[in-house]
Amino acid sequence: MASLVGKVCTSCGKLSHKYVEFKCPKCGEATIVRCEHCREAYVSYKCPKCGFEGP
Repeated sequence: MASLVGKVCTSCGKLSHKYVEFKCPKCGEATIVRCEHCREAYVSYKCPKCGFEGP
C-alpha cells in the first residue's frame, strides 16, 4: 500500500506526493524538496540555510 504522506515543496510551498528531495548543493545541510511541477517548469528554489538559489 502506498503512503499518502507528502512533503512541502521548497519552491511553491504546496504539499506534494510526487517530489524529490536532496541536500543543498552548496552547504549540504538543508534538505530541498521539489514537487514534480516545479522541477518540470524549472521554478527556482532557495536554500533556507545558506541562501543558495538553484534552477
